[in-house]
Amino acid sequence: MSEAIRLAHQAAACDEVPVGAVVVQSGMIVGWGFNQPISRKDPSAHAEIMALRDAAARFGNYRLPGCSLYVTLEPCAMCVGAIMHARLERVVFGAADPKTGAAGSIVNLFAETRLNHHCVAEGGLLAQECGALLSAFFAARRSKTAFA
Repeated sequence: MSEAIRLAHQAAACDEVPVGAVVVQSGMIVGWGFNQPISRKDPSAHAEIMALRDAAARFGNYRLPGCSLYVTLEPCAMCVGAIMHARLERVVFGAADPKTGAAGSIVNLFAETRLNHHCVAEGGLLAQECGALLSAFFAARRSKTAFA
């Protein structure tokens, strides 16, 4: 998770929402990503998607069995869908997302029995640090607009 947090800082430095993600297989990081929808002009360029794309390119396959994803913020519905299509075994996230979280906060798509793939999702790893990074980012953004 510490590498995902480092990537979240990289996103913040690019004025993107500070979310970072890594794909791990057998204890080794095989995919890296951070939020880039603004800079890439791509609504799907969330940290999770970027990390999945990186790992898939490395393996030459869109399926990533035996892999886990570590992400600083609970995945949204779009990212949960991509995670399931990639056939990840496990997702570990830091901060819960009470507005768009699809791994338990708003809905738990990983637990939807009608879907054909299931993934174990665990939240709360370094949640305070992950949440503080997001809070500081949005507080700074609000203060910029208040004085603009």
